[in-house]
Amino acid sequence: MLAATASQAAPPPFEDTIAQRTQACTACHGKEGRAASDGYYPRIAGKPAGYLYNQLLNFREGRRHYGLMVQMVDPLSDAYLLEIAQYFSQLDLPYPAPQPSKVTAEVLRRGQTLVQQGDPMRNVPACVQCHGTALTGVAPHIPGLLGLPRDYLNAQLGAWRTGQRRAHAPDCMGTVARQLSPDEVNAAASWLATQPLPANTHPATTLPALPPGAQAIACGSAP
Repeated sequence: MLAATASQAAPPPFEDTIAQRTQACTACHGKEGRAASDGYYPRIAGKPAGYLYNQLLNFREGRRHYGLMVQMVDPLSDAYLLEIAQYFSQLDLPYPAPQPSKVTAEVLRRGQTLVQQGDPMRNVPACVQCHGTALTGVAPHIPGLLGLPRDYLNAQLGAWRTGQRRAHAPDCMGTVARQLSPDEVNAAASWLATQPLPANTHPATTLPALPPGAQAIACGSAP
């Protein structure tokens, strides 16, 4: 009886693995980093390691502001943040189905144009110029834009427009976002959120060729 009682009271064994240690991350970012359905937390599974590492640094160093994230990463070393980033980048997991559209067809068409072509008359680059033709990102520093909720995309682009979210200088996303109106931000986010993932969801390894007349963008987060 004493042995059985002691066995029942014993805590479960602790697995000293990175998967075990990152369970605090999945409490918000969803099982295995696949993202929850509430639209507030992004998917981190399969994102490029350099991108994830930069975001952890941005929270720790004050370029991004979310109290819970700041508290979690503030005491961690660069090496440990890189280990976390590399762990999540290596997860190869299926994506959920895209969200149904809540906007008009006209808004979606405007969003598609901005994402795929940009607005050359205003020097607004297309999203595909940096995030890849398939919009699944470009390793090691540029994230994919598909598989993210519209509300999250809207919030992040809005944060860049207002300076609440920043990155390493030169902050290319801040520059691009400030060229967009709130309606254009919503259009691009709405179209992206409705798009299915391609068969190959992995980040590309090289940037696509620049379209005629387009200029390369200086981006401190993706040298």
